[in-house]
Order: sequence, then C-alpha cells, then structure tokens
Amino acid sequence: MTTMFSFSPSFVGRPARTAAGALALVTLLAACGDKKQGPSGPPPAPEVGVVTVQPGTVTLGTELPGRLEASRVAEVRARAAGILLKRHFREGSEVKAGQTLFTIDPGPYRTAYDAAQANHAQAAALARRYRPLVEANAISKQEYDAAVSAEKATRAQLEAARINLGYSTVKAPISGRIGREMVTEGALVGQGQATHLATIQQTNPLFVNLSQSANDVMQLRQALKSGSLAAAGGVGESARVEVVLENGQPYEHPGRLLFTDLTVDPTTGQVSLRAEVPNPEQMLLPGMYVRVRLQQAQVDNAILLPQQAVTRGTQADTVLVVGADNSIAPRPVKISQAQGNDWVVVDGLKPGEKVVVDGFMRLRPGVTKVTPVYAKAQPAIPAAAASAPPAATAASAPAPAASAAASQ
Repeated sequence: MTTMFSFSPSFVGRPARTAAGALALVTLLAACGDKKQGPSGPPPAPEVGVVTVQPGTVTLGTELPGRLEASRVAEVRARAAGILLKRHFREGSEVKAGQTLFTIDPGPYRTAYDAAQANHAQAAALARRYRPLVEANAISKQEYDAAVSAEKATRAQLEAARINLGYSTVKAPISGRIGREMVTEGALVGQGQATHLATIQQTNPLFVNLSQSANDVMQLRQALKSGSLAAAGGVGESARVEVVLENGQPYEHPGRLLFTDLTVDPTTGQVSLRAEVPNPEQMLLPGMYVRVRLQQAQVDNAILLPQQAVTRGTQADTVLVVGADNSIAPRPVKISQAQGNDWVVVDGLKPGEKVVVDGFMRLRPGVTKVTPVYAKAQPAIPAAAASAPPAATAASAPAPAASAAASQ
C-alpha cells in the first residue's frame, strides 16, 4: 500500500526564511564584534580636586606647652602672737580684700594699747601746762623741750600699740578664692615667726607661663624688623593666645601675651613668655598644664594650601596649576612656613588661579588636561583673620569647563 504525503507551500518556505534571518543576525553580530575590537578614541581627562586661591591675611603662630598660674597669690600669716580664737570664712569660698578671716586673742594687745594711751595723755597734758610757763620764763626752755619730746614718744608708742592690736584681727590682703585653713582654733600662732594660716589665689584672670626656642624668637624679631611680617593684632596690641584643653577643644575665652623675657635660659636655650587668660567661670585651675596656640605675627597677601598640594624640592617648591582650558602645568612657589596641615604661600600664585590639591594618582605620564572638580577639604584662614579674604576656597559652582567635560 502506498502512503501519500502532501506539503503545503507555507511550510516549505519557512525553513528558508529562518535560515536567512539567522544568517543576517550572525553577520550583524560579527560586525559589532569587529567594531568593538577596533581602535578607540582618546581617554577622558582625569578628574582632580582643585581650589581657587585668593590672597588674604594669614596669622602665623605656634603651639607651646604652658602651665597655669594664679595672677595673684597671698599667704595669710599671723603677725601677732597668741591663741587663734575663731575662723570667719568657709574654706574654698571667695573672699574680698579687707574681709576678716581670723581672730587672735586680743587681750594682751588691748592692755598694751590702753597703757600707751594713758601715758600719751599724761605726757600731752604736761606739755600743754609747760607751754605758758616757758613763755613767762617760769621754767627753762630745756624742761619744756623735754616735755614736748616725751609727748611725741608716747604718741609713737600709742600708734605701735594700736597697730599690734589691729594684727589680732587677720584680714584678707587681696580678693580671691581662699584655700583650706592651715591651723585650727586654739592653736598658738605667731610665736617667733609669722604662722601660715591660709592662702588666697586670684584666679580671674590666670597667667600662663610658656617657653619658646630662642632661635624662633630671634627669627621672628628679625622678620618683624625687616617688614616681611607684621605684628599680630596690629601696632601697639598684644599677641593673641588660645588655650587648648586636654580634650583638644579650644577654650572659649582668648587671652593675650603680656611679655617676653629679656634673657635666655642657658641650660635649655628657651625664652620665657607669660600670657593672661580670662577665667570668669573658674573652669581653669592654677597648676594645670595646657597647650597654648600663640599668634605672634601675620603675613599679608599670603595663601594657605594643603601640604599635599605642594611638591618640595631642593631647587624650588612647585604646585600644579589648572589653566583656563583645563591644561595643567607646574608652577614654582615660595613657602614661608607651615601652619597646621597647610603651607603658607607668599609668592608664585595669582588670585583666581586653580591649584590641584587631590587626585594626583590619576595624572599619568602624558596627561596634559584634567577635569577640575571640588576638593573635599579646604584650607581656611584662622578666625583671627576672618575679616580678610579666605586664603584658599573652592568655587561655589563647578567651573564651566568642568561642567562641559562632565556633560560629555
């Protein structure tokens, strides 16, 4: 038996069309593969962090260790010998100058005062009786002079007795915070020596004792004399100081430099300095060790740049400057000194120029253009020079060239 099969025209043509589509797809993929493997265009310009520099007034300073000291210290001592009867203050409290602190038994001194007062009254009366007699030549001039001298002597004895009686009441010589009582009631004081009874310290303001290298002081004075530096705070004003607490936070009340010693310690080569710091809240205590940021001079028309932006060399120090067409080129600059984590640049840059401060690892050999973007960390002029333009600030918006490059 013979079986017959029939094929429709549509079924016969489908394999042909499928093969043709597959061939076209393979041809397209091959073309795409050849295109990817072909030569590519130039790589995009690398991104670098920049800052726009603007000269300003930079305050120069140094950080020194210091020790706090009370501005006035008075040891209260017994100047009269006797038994201590009473204490009139609370230990650790504030006392005023002239306030009564202790009472020493005044009995012996009051008796001496009364006796001196009686002797003086008798001598004064005798001198008054002799005055008309000597005028009438009833007594000799010598007798009258002796009476007058006796009256003066008893007057001096009366004053001495009054002073000694006053010593039995011990008063505060200065205002300040008084410490603990060194002796208790009932103790014999002032016998042979002035017994130490208590200590008063004036803690507002406080002194800060510092020491600085004599070489640094000499260089600073030479720079001030030559005019390359100006005194911090202006002519006639004291240098500004800032106390840094143990937790690293700055103390809220700035101080001022009082004086620099005239001699150098031959054993250490250091010069002593003293500053004054307000202490209205009594937060600082005498004897504490602190760090002090001392601002002694300032540089006009200077720029602060992060230290990583400057390449130090034996011949010159250089930075990378981004031009208007985003091209980069090294530029020699003049460095004055370090200020924290920044360098103080005094020459070599113009206002408005962009300096590379980040992204140096992206600068391969042969790179001539970059895409400038914002730098994350910006150097800033210290607060003391806030009125001056900032030394180095980022632009508030991306540079036009940078925006164009980013859009591409």
